[in-house]
Amino acid sequence: MPLLLHPHSLRHYPCFHIRKSNSTLGLLQVYDKFLQSQASSFNPRILKRELSVAKAASAQASSIRKSVAKTLEKDVLKALSQIIDPDFGTDIVSCGFVKDLVIDEALGEVSLRLELTTPACPVKDMFEQTANEVVAVLPWVKKVNVTMSAQPAKPIFAGQLPPGLSRISSIVAVSSCKGGVGKSTVAVNLAYTLAGMGARVGIFDADVYGPSLPTMVNPESRILEMDPEKKTIIPTEYLGVKLVSFGFAGQGRAIMRGPMVSGVINQLLTTAEWGELDYLIIDMPPGTGDIQLTLCQVAPLTAAVIVTTPQKLAFIDVAKGVRMFSKLKVPCVAVVENMCHFDADGKRYYPFGKGSGSQVVEQFGIPHLFDLPIRSTLSASGDSGIPEVVSDPLSEVARTFQDLGVCVVQQCAKIRQQVSTAVTYDKYLKAIRVKVPNSDEEFLLHPATVRRNDRSAQSKIQFGDVAEDIEPEEIRPMGNYAVSITWPDGFSQIAPYDQLETIERLVDVPPLSPVEV
Repeated sequence: MPLLLHPHSLRHYPCFHIRKSNSTLGLLQVYDKFLQSQASSFNPRILKRELSVAKAASAQASSIRKSVAKTLEKDVLKALSQIIDPDFGTDIVSCGFVKDLVIDEALGEVSLRLELTTPACPVKDMFEQTANEVVAVLPWVKKVNVTMSAQPAKPIFAGQLPPGLSRISSIVAVSSCKGGVGKSTVAVNLAYTLAGMGARVGIFDADVYGPSLPTMVNPESRILEMDPEKKTIIPTEYLGVKLVSFGFAGQGRAIMRGPMVSGVINQLLTTAEWGELDYLIIDMPPGTGDIQLTLCQVAPLTAAVIVTTPQKLAFIDVAKGVRMFSKLKVPCVAVVENMCHFDADGKRYYPFGKGSGSQVVEQFGIPHLFDLPIRSTLSASGDSGIPEVVSDPLSEVARTFQDLGVCVVQQCAKIRQQVSTAVTYDKYLKAIRVKVPNSDEEFLLHPATVRRNDRSAQSKIQFGDVAEDIEPEEIRPMGNYAVSITWPDGFSQIAPYDQLETIERLVDVPPLSPVEV
């Protein structure tokens, strides 16, 4: 026998304590209708039917609301996909820049956050303006709120880094391999240009024999301090840029043998508390010896900027440095030719000749060349302790450094993107997909073949020890030259790109699934 309830008693049941919605027939409306039409008699079947109809209507209304919300979200993302990142050549939605998208349908308000790869992104203002414009064009949108942010600083290196370097996104070496060409001037002004673009920046003066940083900047504290508990070095600061130099160690210039110098540089660089940095600029010492190799091995360099002068002798030394970086898989992204020319009496003069910088670009395929004129103000700013880009930000020299800064930001972003996606595992194809940086070729490798081709001394496996269906658990980049592949047995294989290019490739690959197409 069904349970009979008086209509007024239904008010005590939780199912009727619901918030009114915009659905066509809410549960409370059913109840009111029921009271009006069934005041003198009560039929539970009628109530059950009415409740069933109301629930169906409520579910349908909820489904409609979700569908509308999804459609509006698609509209916004489609509008934002018109914005192309000039560095990656891909829209900002595919790049994963769009975060925290919130749509208030009732108010016609859209809020979103664009998370860029670096706070120094040269097109961030354009991104913000264009995002506001393309979303505001949608007919139902009345207000757009776009906020800008940057990804947390993190290295692309998968190995064990010293704690001091573990939160640095990009490390850029400024090198000439020859003294007296203005390398330190370029390093310091580049660093303060990047800082002016909104990045968190540090400078490491790696020249122990003749440190230049104490002369070129004028921090309030000119002595490096050490944390007695952590045994770490606390960098000094000037205008928001962190600084470490042997010249700030209270020792002046070093008189010591090469192995000792390498140890000092290692300690200064790796034990400093750099914190989160977007860019660490390393002012490399002249030469291509032990000190330079130590720096390249200790610090996972993202890129290098080459500084030269127009003379032929400078080109000879610079060429050695470019070849060194090439062997160490560090891409050279720009050449700065210093002391190129000066203007007088309406004419331009080239006292040291022409062509050294262009020759480096042409011979080694470095994509960008920047010319710096002979300016007394540039030299004077280096002696005064105030970088030229700070003392005169509207000068011709400052504009050149601004162009160089944009180039470094763009090239570092490209390199990080290429390295992070160079080697991946395709679970559908069950193959390792390889696209080496700076190469247009993409190919597939069988995981078992990659595992069997490990050449490290720790890997002593026979052909039959590796299962044919083995799959990597994780693939992480190791700088610009290799990846670290973790296998189910816990072994971590270091696979250089050069080695992967020599392994037998997969040819017969099944077609993509309908989902992937």
